[in-house]
Parts: sequence; structure tokens; C-alpha cells
Amino acid sequence: MSDEIKTKESFDLTGLSCPMPIVKISKAMKELNPGDVVDALTSDPGALTDFPAWAKTSGNEIIDTKPEGSNTRFFIKKC
Repeated sequence: MSDEIKTKESFDLTGLSCPMPIVKISKAMKELNPGDVVDALTSDPGALTDFPAWAKTSGNEIIDTKPEGSNTRFFIKKC
């Protein structure tokens, strides 16, 4: 599915640990229009629980999650 997703922006958040990946994505999402999608690549293992929890509380949607080696790429839609 993720190969078909068109993103507005990509963020390389590798090397950042909690809470910085969420802080950076949260700030970026405020600049987007509803329906825009971004992808975020993170190396933080906690992101697997942090990103879905943040999306639920912020009203955004994780539309896909893709492992990439020891990293994870999240596709996030602004709702």
C-alpha cells in the first residue's frame, strides 16, 4: 500500500529519541492542510507505540507503517 501513497513531505527522524520524533511531526502537521500525507522515518523503537498514540490524541491518522531494516516509516494523514 505504501508504494501508492503520495506524500507532501518526508522527514528523516533517525537518531532522534523520544519525544523528539513526535515533537517534530506534531509541529510539521500544524502547517499542513487536511488530507495531506507525510512520511516519517524513525529509528526510535518507542515510535511503534508513540506514533499511534499521538495520532489518536491529535486527530490524525496513521495510514501505513513500513519496517525498513531497524527503522520504521510511518505514513501520516492530517485529518
